[in-house]
Amino acid sequence: MPLPSPEQLIARLADQIAPTLGPDLALIGIHTGGVWVMDALIERLGRNLPRGVLDISFYRDDFSRIGLHPQVKPSDIPFDMEGRRVLLIDDVLHTGRTIRAAMNVLFDYGRPAAIRLAVLVDRGGREMPICPDFVGAHLDLAEHENIALNRAGDGTLGFTLERRP
Repeated sequence: MPLPSPEQLIARLADQIAPTLGPDLALIGIHTGGVWVMDALIERLGRNLPRGVLDISFYRDDFSRIGLHPQVKPSDIPFDMEGRRVLLIDDVLHTGRTIRAAMNVLFDYGRPAAIRLAVLVDRGGREMPICPDFVGAHLDLAEHENIALNRAGDGTLGFTLERRP
């Protein structure tokens, strides 16, 4: 079965998220793919929601294995986090380590009332007890397979499926 397009998955996410919108909700995308998904969701939802951007590079617990990402970007949360409902957004959920790191960053900004998670693709393979609230698609990928969201120069989103030997 072929994977639906990112646009189809964003539409699915928007349909799931729309009923949960409220005045105290803020969206936070994780660099880089999560920010792309967040921007597309905001456009699809047609709402001007508070939004922020997280870079979790310095909060990862697997530096020794994967190294520091060469292009660290600043986090930007331009609103008070205290008591706010947060929708954390990422492109692909795998081990759960990125989400754990993102929650650590969020708590450096304050104590949100609630954090919910939206991901474009849940590919399985969890190493942490992390479960998304909103999912575009569930994929069962083998350990040697990887799916990545990428963006073309014109802003079009697409998937790349890689298989390692």
